[in-house]
Amino acid sequence: MRSPLLDLPGAVAADGVDADVAAHYGDLFAEQRALVKGEAVVDRSNREIVRIAGVDRLKWLNDLTSQKLDTLQPGEWTQTLILDLQGRVEHHMTLVDDGEAVLAHVEPGTSEALIDYLDRMRFMLRVEVSGVDDLAVLSTATEDFYVPRGDHQGKPLAGIWAYEAFRIEQYRPRLGFDTDHKTIPHEVGWIGSAVHLTKGCYRGQETVARVHNLGHPPRRLVFLHLDGSVDTLPPHGAPVIFENQEIGTVGSSARHYELGPIALAVVKRTVPVDATLLAGGVAAAQEVIVPPDAGRNVQIDPSLRRRIR
Repeated sequence: MRSPLLDLPGAVAADGVDADVAAHYGDLFAEQRALVKGEAVVDRSNREIVRIAGVDRLKWLNDLTSQKLDTLQPGEWTQTLILDLQGRVEHHMTLVDDGEAVLAHVEPGTSEALIDYLDRMRFMLRVEVSGVDDLAVLSTATEDFYVPRGDHQGKPLAGIWAYEAFRIEQYRPRLGFDTDHKTIPHEVGWIGSAVHLTKGCYRGQETVARVHNLGHPPRRLVFLHLDGSVDTLPPHGAPVIFENQEIGTVGSSARHYELGPIALAVVKRTVPVDATLLAGGVAAAQEVIVPPDAGRNVQIDPSLRRRIR
């Protein structure tokens, strides 16, 4: 649904799946500065919200998804994944339980398939699954919360481009942007943040355990510092080249008010971590997010993740 906040003065609509919210409100870098200072919020009301109610909801979701949810406390936000039988990511949910129901927000255009899957898995359990139209996601640089649609809590607004710049800076992948139909959680750093390694069985868990204990994922997520002398950003899906061979694709890209042009990309695991790459024809230096030796009980050090200053 188109956001009512797009009618505010200065609002410029984004494109693609984010076309229902504002890309910016007239000054991208000023909006980023306000966002990092905690002075602005971002309208992400194009995110779709799914409500899961019923007394069995947390144990049921714990059995279906990758995160440990049976002990989730009211007000505690977390992430979880639904995987296919081969351990490939089908859905990514950011969720909170309010004591009566779980509210999960997902990528635009994905809630119908998610609700259909969850409905088919209810069996005789006491759960109810439905879409939510009267709430919207409002975000700071680091946190999400739910508000009535069109409400921005009286705070200044920053556009989705500002939010995306900080998401990329924080190494946070986005489903459908930094993933594809082959993505497994290890490749994009979702182990820990969205995958609990010891909680027990769920669909796709065998692949997660096998990679964690015995192998390495075939690809790895990298952060790219792009050549700032080039006027354009590499588009989503642009090839990443090393030594004249395509070794990956660009996911998300943005202009950051301090770092300049940046991007996330998924590349072959064996690409040297110090290699300069070409991302959509733009020279790019890497920062390691997922190390080449990820798996085999090698964990991603949380301290390596960027923090909002």
